[in-house]
Amino acid sequence: QVQLVESGGGLVQPGGSLRLSCGASGFPISSRPMTWYRQAPGKERELVARISGTGVFTNYADSVKGRFTISRDNSKNTVYLQMNSLKPEDTAVYYCNAPHYGVGAPEMWGQGTQVTVSS
Repeated sequence: QVQLVESGGGLVQPGGSLRLSCGASGFPISSRPMTWYRQAPGKERELVARISGTGVFTNYADSVKGRFTISRDNSKNTVYLQMNSLKPEDTAVYYCNAPHYGVGAPEMWGQGTQVTVSS
């Protein structure tokens, strides 16, 4: 019941776009920052993007700046990651993450969604 549900991954050609969605159920996310991570085979988990609780502040990994946009719709309890100009190096499993946010708001992870960028 308490979970993050991700969708939107798939296979796309270089230069293409995908939008990932992360819907939270069983708990509110409006008051807490949210992040997207990714992990490629043989690689460490990498922070991709972060968004503040209100959506005013965002941060991105250098590797995705100018190409990815994180956003949120708190009325829908959902976070998005718009990915444009995709590169093969973006191939990874992408995870939605709700960082620890005080007592009663432990860290949560989505199940991950595969993004493959290939010709």
